[in-house]
Amino acid sequence: MNYEQRNPVPLPACGAVQSVRATMDSVFDWHYELRRRDLLRLYEKGKAATWNATELPWDTDVDVERLALERQQATGGGLMNQLLAPPRPLEPAEVVQLNLNMNAFMLSQFLHGEQGALLASAKIVQQVPSEEAKFYAANQVADEARHVEVYHRYLTEKLALSYPVHPSLGALLEDIVSDSRWDVTYLGMQIMVEGLALAAFGLQKVMMPDEPLIQDITSRIMSDESRHVAFGVLSLEGLYRNELSAAELREREDFVLEATHLMRDRLLMHQVFERLGWDVDVWVPWMKETPFMRGFRQMLFSKIVPNLKRLGLLTPRVREAYAKLDLLRFEHLKDSVEEPGVTPPQELVELLMQFAGTAAAEVRPQA
Repeated sequence: MNYEQRNPVPLPACGAVQSVRATMDSVFDWHYELRRRDLLRLYEKGKAATWNATELPWDTDVDVERLALERQQATGGGLMNQLLAPPRPLEPAEVVQLNLNMNAFMLSQFLHGEQGALLASAKIVQQVPSEEAKFYAANQVADEARHVEVYHRYLTEKLALSYPVHPSLGALLEDIVSDSRWDVTYLGMQIMVEGLALAAFGLQKVMMPDEPLIQDITSRIMSDESRHVAFGVLSLEGLYRNELSAAELREREDFVLEATHLMRDRLLMHQVFERLGWDVDVWVPWMKETPFMRGFRQMLFSKIVPNLKRLGLLTPRVREAYAKLDLLRFEHLKDSVEEPGVTPPQELVELLMQFAGTAAAEVRPQA
């Protein structure tokens, strides 16, 4: 872990350290029954798939500005304006800077989300009542520490451009780690945050097809995260359909809807526009309403929706809200137990390949 931090990650408003008070029970399982063979298989798979950050080719020359410029030139210079329909035509240099900063913003939020997952998975070890779930959650703790290490090194050593945690993501992570109910920790982190991140990782591979180091990093982390999301689905399966009262189920619906709002409608890149010196009151509504960017945000839910359906949380109330957001299009896709990985939908792959100016050979669109 000896690497040069060329650009320390900027601090959020709360400062370098934030304390979140959480009241929870630490649960011992004295029975050690180990009945959940599906979770034990996932635990063994996780142990076998462990990798070390030192295996990555950190000597790779990463010049994302040059790559962004080459992509801009390959598309003839005007495709970004056609595809994104920005509030005003962008000069080629502005297109490059927007590309660089949007990429840095996404990777920075990945870093912050991974730290949230590190805390949440440690919390699951303490709270979850079954021993086999404790085993897997402990394995996940090590995974998340490695993910934080890798993203931090890439951002500070290679990219030299990063952003603080977005307030909406920070608020959601705080809700997850402070809630006393073990299933809400699973629901918030494994299903919602990591489900969205898994889809975002797939999109990241399409957007940066010509940068081999981030491709390697993303592939490794996607493999880990696909197991983490499946762990959440397996652990919660049956709970929401059979074991909660109507009032308790409504509380989980409220949580899902609030998390969806924070991740879809609030996790906008106002920090990018502030750094670029562009009018936030003009550019944030553009990001929220322009068809391409709206579709981009919707695609991030391509794994969340089928997982909620499997858990019994795609209730009439959640369905009504998701229908208004045009998210029900994903309900018939395979969930994370049926298909742990994620492949970006074909319609978005085609648009992103235009955006990138090249095709990513490893990406296979969904049929």
